[in-house]
Amino acid sequence: MENNNNEIQFASDLRTAITRLIKKLRKESPTGQQLSLTERSTMALLHQHTALLPSELAVMEMITNQSMSQVLNHLFELGYIAREPSKMDKRKVNISLLEDGENILSQFRHERDEWLLRAIKTACTAEEQVALKAAIGPLTKLVDLK
Repeated sequence: MENNNNEIQFASDLRTAITRLIKKLRKESPTGQQLSLTERSTMALLHQHTALLPSELAVMEMITNQSMSQVLNHLFELGYIAREPSKMDKRKVNISLLEDGENILSQFRHERDEWLLRAIKTACTAEEQVALKAAIGPLTKLVDLK
Protein backbone atom coordinates (compact mmCIF):
# COMPACT_ATOMS: atom_id res chain seq x y z
CA MET A 1 0.00 0.00 0.00
CA GLU A 2 2.84 2.42 0.85
CA ASN A 3 4.40 1.89 -2.59
CA ASN A 4 1.08 2.68 -4.29
CA ASN A 5 0.74 5.88 -2.23
CA ASN A 6 4.22 6.95 -3.34
CA GLU A 7 3.29 6.30 -6.96
CA ILE A 8 0.05 8.26 -6.62
CA GLN A 9 1.98 11.11 -4.99
CA PHE A 10 4.48 11.06 -7.88
CA ALA A 11 1.63 11.29 -10.40
CA SER A 12 0.03 14.10 -8.39
CA ASP A 13 3.30 16.04 -8.13
CA LEU A 14 3.92 15.68 -11.88
CA ARG A 15 0.36 16.80 -12.70
CA THR A 16 0.68 19.80 -10.42
CA ALA A 17 4.03 20.87 -11.90
CA ILE A 18 2.78 20.53 -15.48
CA THR A 19 -0.46 22.38 -14.73
CA ARG A 20 1.41 25.24 -13.05
CA LEU A 21 3.86 25.45 -15.96
CA ILE A 22 1.00 25.61 -18.48
CA LYS A 23 -0.70 28.39 -16.50
CA LYS A 24 2.57 30.29 -16.29
CA LEU A 25 3.18 29.91 -20.04
CA ARG A 26 -0.28 31.28 -20.81
CA LYS A 27 0.54 34.43 -18.85
CA GLU A 28 3.93 34.92 -20.53
CA SER A 29 2.57 35.91 -23.93
CA PRO A 30 1.29 39.49 -24.13
CA THR A 31 -0.12 38.68 -27.57
CA GLY A 32 -1.82 35.50 -26.37
CA GLN A 33 -3.48 37.26 -23.44
CA GLN A 34 -5.60 39.23 -25.91
CA LEU A 35 -7.44 36.00 -26.77
CA SER A 36 -9.24 33.45 -24.63
CA LEU A 37 -7.78 30.00 -24.18
CA THR A 38 -10.53 28.56 -26.41
CA GLU A 39 -9.83 31.15 -29.12
CA ARG A 40 -6.11 30.31 -29.10
CA SER A 41 -6.82 26.59 -29.09
CA THR A 42 -9.31 26.97 -31.96
CA MET A 43 -6.71 28.84 -33.99
CA ALA A 44 -4.18 26.07 -33.30
CA LEU A 45 -6.68 23.45 -34.48
CA LEU A 46 -7.29 25.42 -37.69
CA HIS A 47 -3.54 25.69 -38.21
CA GLN A 48 -3.22 21.93 -37.76
CA HIS A 49 -6.23 20.89 -39.88
CA THR A 50 -6.34 23.71 -42.48
CA ALA A 51 -10.14 23.93 -42.52
CA LEU A 52 -12.89 22.61 -40.26
CA LEU A 53 -16.63 22.96 -39.79
CA PRO A 54 -17.81 24.91 -36.74
CA SER A 55 -19.43 21.75 -35.38
CA GLU A 56 -16.13 19.85 -35.71
CA LEU A 57 -14.33 22.61 -33.84
CA ALA A 58 -16.99 22.57 -31.11
CA VAL A 59 -16.53 18.82 -30.62
CA MET A 60 -12.73 19.12 -30.55
CA GLU A 61 -12.92 21.96 -28.01
CA MET A 62 -15.66 20.18 -26.05
CA ILE A 63 -17.95 23.20 -26.08
CA THR A 64 -21.44 23.81 -27.44
CA ASN A 65 -22.04 24.89 -31.02
CA GLN A 66 -23.40 28.18 -29.66
CA SER A 67 -20.22 28.84 -27.68
CA MET A 68 -18.09 27.97 -30.71
CA SER A 69 -20.15 30.39 -32.77
CA GLN A 70 -19.22 33.18 -30.33
CA VAL A 71 -15.55 32.22 -30.51
CA LEU A 72 -15.61 32.18 -34.30
CA ASN A 73 -17.46 35.51 -34.47
CA HIS A 74 -14.75 37.15 -32.36
CA LEU A 75 -11.92 35.61 -34.42
CA PHE A 76 -13.70 36.70 -37.61
CA GLU A 77 -14.08 40.28 -36.30
CA LEU A 78 -10.34 40.33 -35.56
CA GLY A 79 -9.61 39.21 -39.13
CA TYR A 80 -7.98 35.93 -38.05
CA ILE A 81 -10.32 33.45 -39.76
CA ALA A 82 -12.24 33.08 -43.01
CA ARG A 83 -15.62 31.47 -43.57
CA GLU A 84 -16.18 29.74 -46.89
CA PRO A 85 -19.25 27.78 -48.02
CA SER A 86 -18.56 24.07 -48.35
CA LYS A 87 -18.23 22.82 -51.91
CA MET A 88 -19.96 19.57 -50.91
CA ASP A 89 -22.87 21.09 -48.97
CA LYS A 90 -23.66 24.78 -49.46
CA ARG A 91 -25.48 24.85 -46.09
CA LYS A 92 -22.18 24.24 -44.30
CA VAL A 93 -19.31 26.65 -43.80
CA ASN A 94 -15.62 25.75 -43.64
CA ILE A 95 -13.51 27.79 -41.26
CA SER A 96 -9.85 28.43 -42.01
CA LEU A 97 -7.06 30.55 -40.59
CA LEU A 98 -6.10 33.69 -42.50
CA GLU A 99 -2.53 34.97 -42.77
CA ASP A 100 -3.11 37.43 -39.89
CA GLY A 101 -4.34 34.52 -37.77
CA GLU A 102 -1.29 32.45 -38.68
CA ASN A 103 0.96 35.40 -37.80
CA ILE A 104 -0.64 36.04 -34.40
CA LEU A 105 -0.57 32.31 -33.58
CA SER A 106 3.10 32.19 -34.49
CA GLN A 107 3.80 35.33 -32.45
CA PHE A 108 2.30 34.09 -29.20
CA ARG A 109 3.92 30.68 -29.59
CA HIS A 110 7.28 32.42 -30.10
CA GLU A 111 6.74 34.62 -27.02
CA ARG A 112 6.04 31.56 -24.87
CA ASP A 113 9.03 29.65 -26.29
CA GLU A 114 11.34 32.60 -25.63
CA TRP A 115 10.10 32.93 -22.05
CA LEU A 116 10.47 29.20 -21.42
CA LEU A 117 14.01 29.12 -22.79
CA ARG A 118 14.99 32.09 -20.59
CA ALA A 119 13.37 30.43 -17.57
CA ILE A 120 15.15 27.13 -18.20
CA LYS A 121 18.52 28.84 -18.59
CA THR A 122 17.94 30.93 -15.46
CA ALA A 123 16.45 28.33 -13.15
CA CYS A 124 18.02 25.04 -14.21
CA THR A 125 21.54 23.68 -13.99
CA ALA A 126 23.14 22.07 -17.05
CA GLU A 127 22.29 18.64 -15.60
CA GLU A 128 18.66 19.65 -15.04
CA GLN A 129 18.47 20.92 -18.62
CA VAL A 130 19.67 17.49 -19.82
CA ALA A 131 17.01 15.85 -17.63
CA LEU A 132 14.31 18.11 -19.12
CA LYS A 133 15.42 17.17 -22.65
CA ALA A 134 15.29 13.49 -21.68
CA ALA A 135 11.76 13.94 -20.27
CA ILE A 136 10.34 15.20 -23.58
CA GLY A 137 10.04 11.67 -25.02
CA PRO A 138 8.16 10.13 -22.08
CA LEU A 139 5.92 13.20 -21.72
CA THR A 140 5.06 13.02 -25.43
CA LYS A 141 4.10 9.35 -24.96
CA LEU A 142 1.69 10.39 -22.19
CA VAL A 143 0.13 13.08 -24.36
CA ASP A 144 -0.27 10.69 -27.30
CA LEU A 145 -1.76 7.87 -25.17
CA LYS A 146 -5.27 7.07 -26.27
